[in-house]
Parts: sequence; structure tokens; C-alpha cells
Amino acid sequence: MLDHNLENILADAIAAAKAAGEITLCYFGKPMDVRHKSPNNPVTDADLHADNILRETLKSKYPDYGWLSEETPDDGSRLRCHRTWMIDPIDGTRAFTKGIPHFTISIALVENGKAILGVVFNPATNEMFYATRGDGAYKNHSQIKVSARQALSGARILGDKHWFCAKSWRTPWPEMHIESRNSIAYRLALVASGEFDMTIGTRQSNDWDIAAGAIIVSEAGGTISDYVGNEFVFNQAKPVQTNLIASGPHLHDEIITQLAQISAD
Repeated sequence: MLDHNLENILADAIAAAKAAGEITLCYFGKPMDVRHKSPNNPVTDADLHADNILRETLKSKYPDYGWLSEETPDDGSRLRCHRTWMIDPIDGTRAFTKGIPHFTISIALVENGKAILGVVFNPATNEMFYATRGDGAYKNHSQIKVSARQALSGARILGDKHWFCAKSWRTPWPEMHIESRNSIAYRLALVASGEFDMTIGTRQSNDWDIAAGAIIVSEAGGTISDYVGNEFVFNQAKPVQTNLIASGPHLHDEIITQLAQISAD
């Protein structure tokens, strides 16, 4: 049964995502100044502008909720809050700066270490993915479900083709269809919708990258975990997750078995 409190909060989160999306489209496909906070971590005026819109919209309506955003300094006050927003104003900034429509606005609400609401919006393609605890997952108002695939062979994967094809695997991965998307939030949403069978994150992710996608995958009937099957706990002092797997439940165990080679080596 839908939590009516979450229903209202979801409506506000979706409206905020759309407002931020309008801002990003004002910049998208145009020359822009790209700065780097660290190697492989670009930021643009669009990121900052979208972050301001999200913060002004959501913090004004929910002043008692904590705030964790990629583009806002973390003062740690969120750790004392019952609920915390986790925000990435543009997930997939590299794709965004190149004019590739594989970027998203990611909004999650976390309570007791778990995401209870998630919104992932791709403004370039007008794909709105969302979920709340116990009410399923949706894309543009239609309910979505993960793939029922049970075998890796022939699976549709979102990830790094070079990583899967590396010669260092003792047991090679089977033949699979592999594509890439710069935004991990978008990858999770596409797995949730069944358009792809799985995604594997080979680098550490921040909570703001994956919290929204995590609940969307879960509410779509999927499984998301680290490489050994541990569930994620969000909003810790260090809001970072080491790696991730997201897939339908039938495929998850097979992926973990294949990945066990990493810990065995």
C-alpha cells in the first residue's frame, strides 16, 4: 500500500527533477566550460545551477531532512537526521559535456540506511524512473519489472566491455551483448525497466550515485548488492560503496559466482 506521506514527497521530488532537467537542457549540446574537481571528475555550471534548484526546492519544503549532494560540501549534519536527501544534479557529466544523452538527475530519500524513495530523470530523452518503498517501480507512469533472464550467456549488459573481456579471467565471461552508459543511475534504471539484464559497477560509487537507482531496481523486483551479495547501507559517515551488481534475481547468484574469481586471485 502506498504511503501517502511518501506519495506527496515523491510528487515534490519529481517536480524538482523536472525543474533541474529544464536547467540542464539550457546547457546541453552547447559549448561549456568544464572544470575538474579531481581527475575524471568534471563539473560544469549546469551541475551547480541544477544543484541550486534542487536544494532550494527540496530543502525549503523539507528543512528537517539531511542533505548530501555531489556539488554541496558535506558538513555531516545529515548523520543526525531521520531522513536525508541524496542528490546528484547531473550523473554522467562526461556524457553531458559531450552532447551524449546518457545523463540523469538522481534524487533519493534515505531513512535508517535504506532508500525509501528514488527518482532518476533523463531530461534529454524524457525518461522518468521512480519508486517508493512498497509501491513498485515506474517509468513515465507505467510499472516496470526487471528481466527474468536466468543465464549470463546472451545477456544484455551495461558495463565496461574491456573489463569483461580481460584475459585475466580464469573462467571467461560467456558471449554477452555489452553496452556502456556514463551515468550509473541511468544504468540502474535501465536494468530496473528490463531493457538490460544487468549492470556491474567496477569502481567505487558514492551514495548520491546509486541510492535512487537502488530502490528503483529493488521495487522492480531486482537485486542490487556488492560483489559478495551484501546489501548497501546508505548515509554513513563515509558515503561510499566499493562496487555493485544489479540484475534480476535469477541472474544475481550466477554473477556472484563468476565474480568470486576476483577474491580467489
